[in-house]
Amino acid sequence: MSKFFAHESSYVDNNVSIGDDTKIWHFSHILSGSNIGKNCSFGQNCVVGPKVNIGNGVKVQNNISIYEGVEIEDDVFLGPSMVFTNVTNPRAFIIRREEFKKTLLKKGCSVGANATIICGVTIGEYALIGSGAVVNKDVKPYALMVGVPAHQIGWVSKAGNTLKFDENSVAVDKFDNTKYQIKNDNLILIEE
Repeated sequence: MSKFFAHESSYVDNNVSIGDDTKIWHFSHILSGSNIGKNCSFGQNCVVGPKVNIGNGVKVQNNISIYEGVEIEDDVFLGPSMVFTNVTNPRAFIIRREEFKKTLLKKGCSVGANATIICGVTIGEYALIGSGAVVNKDVKPYALMVGVPAHQIGWVSKAGNTLKFDENSVAVDKFDNTKYQIKNDNLILIEE
């Protein structure tokens, strides 16, 4: 039996798997069929599911709903009040559950406060989505995205620092001295 914390004002449905040391705070609801990893944190007023898979070490800030169709890998950060959608053309009078699109957030990416992620996209490893951005297309690993619609303005390291490149398209992250290089319009880690 896993050992997780759920505040007394929260609801955890039956048929849910929650890993050790995960914390679910005030007024949150975890719906049936959802799987949450270890060492996660859910702020107040969060809804997860039904049938959502979330990895280990994920930080979900206040006021976030993670709908069916969203998959979140390890070490992802979701800023306060960011939004997921699950249908591209919603109508109150038409049920479109069979049209839910998969949205995938890859390991270590971060989504800023009040950003919107349109369904059907993949956000690459360690990408950083700026606050208030609207992401409507796939995001490359390590990309720094801002605006409406979101567009790439640079690259970030695993630590989330904006990278500055030399004449050989190489950058060193001052946080941990990792080296990155741009090759074929993608960022690769060349030395850790």
